[in-house]
Order: sequence, then structure tokens, then C-alpha cells
Amino acid sequence: MNRLHGKVAFVSGGGRGIGAAAALELARLGAKVAVNYVRQAESAQAVVDQIRQAGGEAALAKADVRDPEQVREALDSIRAAWGGIDILVNNAHMSFVMKPVLGMQWEELAQKLNDEMKAAFTLTQAVLPAMIERKYGRMIYISSNAADTPVPYMAAHGSAKAALEAFVKYVALESAPYGVTANIVSPGLVETEASSVTPEAVKQQITAMTPMQRVALPDDLAGAITFFAGEESRFVTGSCMKVNGGIQMD
Repeated sequence: MNRLHGKVAFVSGGGRGIGAAAALELARLGAKVAVNYVRQAESAQAVVDQIRQAGGEAALAKADVRDPEQVREALDSIRAAWGGIDILVNNAHMSFVMKPVLGMQWEELAQKLNDEMKAAFTLTQAVLPAMIERKYGRMIYISSNAADTPVPYMAAHGSAKAALEAFVKYVALESAPYGVTANIVSPGLVETEASSVTPEAVKQQITAMTPMQRVALPDDLAGAITFFAGEESRFVTGSCMKVNGGIQMD
């Protein structure tokens, strides 16, 4: 099943967790995948190797996605090899402090807000002009249900993701006339390296509250991401798909 054959995807933070699952699924569906990383070279290379061993095309794309110059260099290399970027998955995890609001310094909140938004802003500005020119593009941004429902000690994360969701709606509005879509995938708790700091008791509590009786795995997100990456979602933009096992329902 190669419904993304001929498409080129850039997955930020593609070496682990949700990003790795998305990269593997995009490749399985026929896309050429640039696996972005900053420090985790081994895990990113493992994803590239897995894609190649399955007969797909993949390449490493080292860049701090908050840095426009590093992003430009990475994208220039991809474009030289494969052509323009058709699919952007804005996924790279930005670290944050887990504290109550009253125990937090402004600089701690600002760090997460700045990192989250600068990554999304930088990647969007790097890929969108060429998408508009070609009149085709799929942009998918990974959020969190902490943007909608307050979670203890997650004020920095939830506030930054809420800002990201508002930003994506503006991107969707401006790019829609050109055949470019921008959508959000919002998971609940996902079993990844980034969530390994979550206490086991909290995971058990979330599992008990979730109608599907488990927390998400990265593969659970990959299907939602590839839906927004394909033709099936061509008339969907500015939307948010919640992938959380039913713990939060609209």
C-alpha cells in the first residue's frame, strides 16, 4: 500500500517515540522520510536503517529545529536529493520544568513557550513557501491534551501546547487557499522516553480513567499522523484529532 509514494516527509524528533513511529509508518506508505535529530544520532540512524531494510528510502537530517540556519542546511540537503518537502511532522520534544505555577520562575515558563513556538515557527517558515508555490502540502503538529485539560505540574507544557494549537489555526487559515493543510494531533499520555519521568502511580491512575484501559503507545499516534499526511484528509485543515483512548471526549 503506497498511497504516499513519491512524497517527501520531514519528521522532527524522528529518532524516538512518536516521531520514530510516524517516520516508520510514513515510509511504509511509500514516502521518502528525513529523520531529524539533534543529539540522538544512534536512535535516528536505527530508524533510517529499519526503513531501508524494509525497502523504503530514508535519510538523517541533523538540525536543532529552533535554529533557522541549521534547518535551512538540512532542508537544502533533502531537496537536493529528493526534491521539495510535501509533509512536515512537527514533533520534536522540548523539555520543560514540572512545577506548580507558584513555584515556577518566569524564565522557566518562558523557556518552554519560546522553545515550543520557535521550533514550530522555524519549521513552518522553512517549508511553507515552497508548498504554497507547488500548491500542495501537509503539515502535522503534535500537541498534548494538557493544552485542554490542566494536569498537575504541567503548566509550562500545557500552556506552550495551547499556544501551538492557536498558531496552527492561523497557519491553516493562511495556507488553505493554496492546497496546503495544517492539522494537530493531540495525544494523552504516551509511553515514550519523554514520559518516563511520569510516576508509575500517575500512569496507573490515567490507565484506570481511560475507557480503553491503557496509555497510548507511539504506534497509536502514527495512524492519525499519516491520515493528515495523505489525500484522505485533503478537505480537513485547522483541526485537532485527539488520540487518547477516550479519556477526553468532545
